[in-house]
Amino acid sequence: MQDLSSPLLNSDDIVTTERETVLYAAARKYLEESLSPATRKAYATDWESFTAFCRRFNRAALPADPETVALYLAEQAETGLAPSTLGRRAAAVKHVHESADLPDPTAHKALTALLQGVRRDNAARPIARKKPTDPSMIADMIACCETETLTGLRDKAVILFGFSGAFRRSELCALNVEDLEETPEGLRVTIRQSKTDQEGAGQVIALPRGNVFKISDCIKEWLHAARIAEGALFRAIPKGGKYAANRLTPLSINLIIKKYVKKAGFNPDEYGAHSLRSGFLTAAAEHGASVFKMTEVSRHKRLDTLSGYVRNADLFKNHAGEGFL
Repeated sequence: MQDLSSPLLNSDDIVTTERETVLYAAARKYLEESLSPATRKAYATDWESFTAFCRRFNRAALPADPETVALYLAEQAETGLAPSTLGRRAAAVKHVHESADLPDPTAHKALTALLQGVRRDNAARPIARKKPTDPSMIADMIACCETETLTGLRDKAVILFGFSGAFRRSELCALNVEDLEETPEGLRVTIRQSKTDQEGAGQVIALPRGNVFKISDCIKEWLHAARIAEGALFRAIPKGGKYAANRLTPLSINLIIKKYVKKAGFNPDEYGAHSLRSGFLTAAAEHGASVFKMTEVSRHKRLDTLSGYVRNADLFKNHAGEGFL
């Protein structure tokens, strides 16, 4: 990946003191932190893809011209990439050029039109969304967890925690034991950073102790068995299953969910980690929760996103034709 630092901070020959060296390093660090780790990783992948294209067609990647970017995006669109992914790849090219203090090749109006054309071309295609889970399905999944093993205890905790807090998988991976506060009513969970809180202001949600699903008890049982007192809440378990090691990855979370979806008798291709989040919101809407109370858990910034869950749950309630159809 191209250096994220501005050329303004790459003039090492003007550094005259040790203090200046420290300040230059700090400034570069803060510039890098302007992007979330997930965005930096995605941009790195996108830039590698773009430079590979340029090598194949003997074109300059840095600086690139608008025509090169247009051809690259057209090739990517032909492979079936989603418009949102294409937009991110264009953003990565823009970011690298701006970081190098070079003109942005994606600013050309033809590229805006190209992306608009891709979106229009994709508009008629059905969106493949993962199905939401529901409480009875969650019960079936956790019944398949072999809780006499460390892996089973962890997986049950991941499923219940992910569902009851409408967590994104990246959020589950980032949670630490220190982010949990036990209260008589349940758990207060501090989410240090999330998709809708990129600057890390922090958000706190409540997880009830649970009448149907004993969420607090499940978490305590997992932590006790794994001997975890601090640090990462959900961890990988090496072969042999005797102890917990490194923090789980988002991919691991997704695989855990699919594993128990299959064990419970459902099609794993139709479900994923996001099914826990969408499942909680769907169930909340079906049980009459207001959009505002749902937002307290899901932390959506746009209410129109949540209102879709409510509309789907209420489609047949008080139907306009109820009195005469």
